[in-house]
Amino acid sequence: MSARSALSRIGITAALTMVPALASAHTGVGSTLGFAHGFGHPIGGIDHILAMVAVGIFAANLGGRALWAVPLTFMALMAVGGALGIAGMPLPFVEVGIALSIVVLGLVVAVRYEWPVAAAMTLVGLFAIVHGHAHGTEMPVDASGAAYALGFVLATGLLHIAGIATGVGIRSAGERYSYRIAQAGGVAVAFAGVLVLGGVI
Repeated sequence: MSARSALSRIGITAALTMVPALASAHTGVGSTLGFAHGFGHPIGGIDHILAMVAVGIFAANLGGRALWAVPLTFMALMAVGGALGIAGMPLPFVEVGIALSIVVLGLVVAVRYEWPVAAAMTLVGLFAIVHGHAHGTEMPVDASGAAYALGFVLATGLLHIAGIATGVGIRSAGERYSYRIAQAGGVAVAFAGVLVLGGVI
């Protein structure tokens, strides 16, 4: 599967996930409020943005099946984590896990090691659960859980697409320059994760 074909598939999937929310937007305040809050949550925090864009770049670096399998794994397991958070089930060290995800994913982007697809899916899946749990626990009490989850999954998918597009753009710079750009960007993301871990940002 070509990079363009995979990007199209992810884009179509993300667009289709909006259909139920748009169709039910008139049904009540809980649904519309839930979707809006859910959509805004991932893009409202630098920690989530960095991690989710890094997942997209990671997928683009690996290419092939990983281009769609890695982001979709993150989205699926993030939804699981979100359900746990909405249900009020505790998960230890969520904030630490989020900060560590930024550090680790930044280093993964910088090193550009050719991970097996299953290992890459496992890595991002573990981090997705803590990100999802954080989203779930911060859901407004008067929001619809399903609409809220749909919102943050869709926003996450769009951030992944932005990361994939960035990764594809970096790779198009040629082997010599793409490695240096990815290395510098990955290190910057990892350093930001250290700042998040230290409570600086």
